[in-house]
Amino acid sequence: MFPTIASVLASVLYCLSALLILRQLGDQASPRWKPLALALAAMLLHAMVLNHLIYQPSGLNLAFFVAFSLISWLVSVQILLSCIFRKIESLGIVVFPITGLATILALADFTDPLIISGSNALQGHIMISVIAYSLITLGAIQACLLAYQDHAIRSHNPGGMIRFLPPLHDMETLLFQFLSFGFIVLSASLISGFVFLEDIFAQHLVHKTVLSIVAWIALVILLIGRFQFGWRGKIAIRWSLSAFALLMLSYFGSKLVLELIL
Repeated sequence: MFPTIASVLASVLYCLSALLILRQLGDQASPRWKPLALALAAMLLHAMVLNHLIYQPSGLNLAFFVAFSLISWLVSVQILLSCIFRKIESLGIVVFPITGLATILALADFTDPLIISGSNALQGHIMISVIAYSLITLGAIQACLLAYQDHAIRSHNPGGMIRFLPPLHDMETLLFQFLSFGFIVLSASLISGFVFLEDIFAQHLVHKTVLSIVAWIALVILLIGRFQFGWRGKIAIRWSLSAFALLMLSYFGSKLVLELIL
């Protein structure tokens, strides 16, 4: 009963936080801490629900919607932490309601629990991978906002939500911060996979491994292009979204087919 109540309450708090952020856009006098406090409370409740769902006596439960809920939670946590240093809570208008929905879906029994047993090292590899996915997901969200902002500026239509986003330069800097951290964690995930998995190119893992490596290469090219050649704007957005698409296909693509379709 507690996970259900906590999940519903977390979902409500996420949505209230997003609504309050939306209402405060453009109002410099409104205190920033109120919607962020609601989001923090939601994340704490969400963490309790995830702890109940994921950690089972027989291993880790990372069924499709549980994994989706975990990644959504990590993305929201990263937004909240980033708000300490930059005024980017406008990202929560989109992300927080999605995370609220994810807390509800994780409790619904659409699929059987997917229990992953094994050593602590193997489970650590899996959690590092999930963190990498969440960082690059946040980078993809940032890339979409950057694309919207860039298009509005080029079309001489700087109205709507554009007025409340940070300057374009700051948005690009934030994008590459997310992607740089995501690249580091993804590298750790691939290294730990080669070390702790008996055969990382086994039949049931080969598509995940190959797509993850291709995504890693895409991030290498993007980061080299950024720091050596000053890539920005559309080219940075395209490479960011390509790396994100490859990673999500590697992880959620197979889970979607195996757990929900077949």
